[in-house]
Amino acid sequence: MHDDRVHVERRIRRILNERLRPAVHGERAPLDLEFWPAPGEPVTLEEALAATYVKAAPGQEWGPPWGTTWFHLTGTVPSAWSGREVEAVVDLGFSITGPGFSAEGLVLRPDGTAVKALNPESIWVPITKSSTGNGDVDLYVEAASNPDIMREGFGTPHGVGTPLGDIETAGRAPGYRVRRVELAVFEREIWELVMDVEVLDQLMHELSTDDPRRWKILRALETAVDAIDLRDVTGTTAAARKALEPALAAPAVASAHRVSAVGHAHIDTAWLWPLRETVRKVARTAANVTQLMDDHPDLVFAMSSAQQWAWMKEHHPAIWERMKEKVATGQFVPVGGMWVESDTNLPGSEALARQFVHGKRFFLEELGIETQEVWLPDSFGYTAALPQLVKLSGSQWFLTQKMSWNQVNKFPHHTFWWEGLDGTRVLTHLPPVDTYNSVLSGRELAHTVRNYTEKGVANRSLVPFGYGDGGGGPTREMIGRAARLADLEGSARVGVESPQDFFVKALEDHPAPEVWAGEMYLEIHRGTYTTHHATKAGNRRSEHLLREAELWSATATVRTGAEYPSERLDAIWKQVLTHQFHDILPGSSIAWVHRLAKTTYAEIAAELEQIVADAQRALAGDENASGVVTFNAAPHARDGVVAGGAGIPSEPSQPAVLEHTEAGTVLDNGLIRVVIDERGLLTSVVDAATGREAVAEGRVANLLQLHQDLPYEWDAWDVDRSYTHTVTDITGVDSLRSRVLEDASVQVEVVRTFGASRVTQLLTLAPGSRRLDVETEVDWQECEKFLKAAFPLDLRADVSSAEIQFGYVQRATTSNTTWEREQFEIPAHRYLHVGEPDYGVAVVNDSTYGHDVSRTVRADGGTTTTVRLSLLRAPRFPDPQTDLGIQRLRYALVPGADLLDATREGHWINLPARSVPGDHPVAPLVEIDHPGVVLSALKLADDGSGDLVVRVHEALGARRRTALRVDAEYSSWTVTDLLERPLDDPGPALEQAEESGVFTVSLRPFQILTLRLRRS
Repeated sequence: MHDDRVHVERRIRRILNERLRPAVHGERAPLDLEFWPAPGEPVTLEEALAATYVKAAPGQEWGPPWGTTWFHLTGTVPSAWSGREVEAVVDLGFSITGPGFSAEGLVLRPDGTAVKALNPESIWVPITKSSTGNGDVDLYVEAASNPDIMREGFGTPHGVGTPLGDIETAGRAPGYRVRRVELAVFEREIWELVMDVEVLDQLMHELSTDDPRRWKILRALETAVDAIDLRDVTGTTAAARKALEPALAAPAVASAHRVSAVGHAHIDTAWLWPLRETVRKVARTAANVTQLMDDHPDLVFAMSSAQQWAWMKEHHPAIWERMKEKVATGQFVPVGGMWVESDTNLPGSEALARQFVHGKRFFLEELGIETQEVWLPDSFGYTAALPQLVKLSGSQWFLTQKMSWNQVNKFPHHTFWWEGLDGTRVLTHLPPVDTYNSVLSGRELAHTVRNYTEKGVANRSLVPFGYGDGGGGPTREMIGRAARLADLEGSARVGVESPQDFFVKALEDHPAPEVWAGEMYLEIHRGTYTTHHATKAGNRRSEHLLREAELWSATATVRTGAEYPSERLDAIWKQVLTHQFHDILPGSSIAWVHRLAKTTYAEIAAELEQIVADAQRALAGDENASGVVTFNAAPHARDGVVAGGAGIPSEPSQPAVLEHTEAGTVLDNGLIRVVIDERGLLTSVVDAATGREAVAEGRVANLLQLHQDLPYEWDAWDVDRSYTHTVTDITGVDSLRSRVLEDASVQVEVVRTFGASRVTQLLTLAPGSRRLDVETEVDWQECEKFLKAAFPLDLRADVSSAEIQFGYVQRATTSNTTWEREQFEIPAHRYLHVGEPDYGVAVVNDSTYGHDVSRTVRADGGTTTTVRLSLLRAPRFPDPQTDLGIQRLRYALVPGADLLDATREGHWINLPARSVPGDHPVAPLVEIDHPGVVLSALKLADDGSGDLVVRVHEALGARRRTALRVDAEYSSWTVTDLLERPLDDPGPALEQAEESGVFTVSLRPFQILTLRLRRS
């Protein structure tokens, strides 16, 4: 038999696939089918019930892209099936890509209750466990004809992309054809045999041919299939199962790896579908899961993203009630503690904090549950700010698996302490199964055991199982596998349980994990720092306007008693947080998503500007006041509503001058002297205070460079190192004009064309400013190109310092190791700083995140450190029109800058100057003496109490002790967590001085502190 092993194995699989699986649904009877194509956007069940249906049958074409078709299924269970289990089998013509990527359906009863969903891996619908004969069937299916963009997009030649990513370009031709709609007897015993054979067959193939266990399984499987009469599968199933009993009863060894299997369905809040379709995906998945829980009381399912739960409460109240029913039994488990599974590199400080605030609060208020785990399996890298935010939100565990996608360096841990920017540590787990869409296959579990890095010191890992990305969740087949793998020789031991159970057991199993300090940089998807600039600009603007709106509104309430717009701010925050999902903000969603995001951001900006204006009018004492003049509310302003630091150092305010010399056009304001040559390029930027030249010898700065950009995969996501192989310097100039502005600033306008694109840059030097602003407008019409702006600097910098949330992270500029080499594209927020011990330069921006930093040694022995901003990309999948059209962005060069200068200028370039109208200054509510301590938020408490909430953080990486002055009446104060609840152990960070309203703040590097003041 050994020599014939391969043939025996093939015979087993053939019988499994060709005879056993088809026999699971035995006797069949027809169902009558009608359909109604709903016009436009999805409609309610009530509208569908009132519609006029047309008779249909298998073969019926249906479903234009992004359309909704309602099917009506009616029939009668044959009387001959009395006492038998009956299901409907409905195949609407699903594509082969898998659940969540093509057509899907939600099965409903006429009373509106959901039965379950339909997708390529789950085409059955329960009718009755035990038929009484002649039962009527009356079901509706809300079918979504979502196009298979994954298959279409990756197969598109010539970089054209697919038009299916937007309802406006997708066309109206039907995309699907009904295959099968009928009743069938569900042969449960045959289904159980399928599970027996499948699990043993998969396990066998993962065992070595030298392992006796493999041969015992093969012999048992061969005996089992020999017992099957191919003409009477039903009648011989029991004998086949009996033959497999010894193989299935053999227990796992005592040292077998233990797997905590958690039901899961990673549902992207938007990706290859719009937000409105995600609402329906969540409904379909939740309906599937709750139906399975009725049949399988041991199933535990974890669902993240409070936004998705909130959608169910708003749009699908019946499903919401079912979810709450299963939450009460401990089966349906909220996880994540965040509003959505957001990107973590791109959201700003307060925005990332509010992800936890809004997510945790929803689960507390709606379900009475304090989530403990932060669940981010699929975000594109993990900021070093996260551990502190996790802890301050009241959570204690973190989970991701995305680090397994690293292209070069294997992440060294699976269960470990993750140490953040400030020293906070959080227990973190990366499932060694290397997927968040496990089906609990033998191959996946064997990979888990082989891959697990903590062998010998620990023995437990988590496996999220269920179809995801587009939803679907666990299937009864996965649950069947888990049951057989609970204690099976040759396999890891699988137990279905909650994430909380896993983390508690994991720490007991491994009480002294290793430590990973700093960010978890993902060695893939680096293009997401740049793709879809307009979405990133909308997010950045929204974040800063929200900060301003809270600050001005809180000041107006405290000073004048004006109503605080809490509900409006809450709704706007949730919109912004939703759009920070890890495919929207990174730019990797379809065109429809980004088209709607642009409209949403414009509406958000208009409403927040109105909120700010309302607060200013209240502070001016004139509800009808208009013509608000400018005033800066940046964190470092002392003369306005808030001061977050020692203020802006006094600078000479002499007018800037404009000269034309042989070297080029000179801009000089007494602080910096800039020379721009005839090509509009910077040849010299001299810091007057030190006389240092910032631009490297023989080089030019603000040099636009264009690269070919076609990664080997994942167009919108990835920038491969190979893009550096080709570069075109854009030096041609169409026009060059200089002017003196009314505010005594001097400016040079440079217009260039390249390819099919046109760029206009305004280089401006203002009086009293130590930065050169570059305002850029690009009519971007390129395909698969990458636009950079280069600043070669006369510096030898060993590291770059990039702003992240609540601080900065330093990365090597060298390529000594593969870890350093792979960070060839890095994210930064408002500034990136490089320097020598006594001199530095910063590049600040208003909407750019991607950067690269490189070094070279010149012939003269000096070192050039080149900082480049990544401005625009032009990938074609999933959005073939990515970034095409007018794009506006702003950045600036700050010579002679230290980290405080970089922090200050990064704030200023993002915040407009504002003030209240009239001649009466408004005293700031909060002042902070030390410039290294920054005000992150000033607002009223979320609970409507009227309490004042002040959040500050140390921004420069040093210990700080400073005074914080609050100019508002209050009766008591407390240090709180992010949810504005008193901390159990606030530590020595804050104490009240003898003077009323003055606090002494002592902060460790990068520490966040939230103060709540109860107003009298």
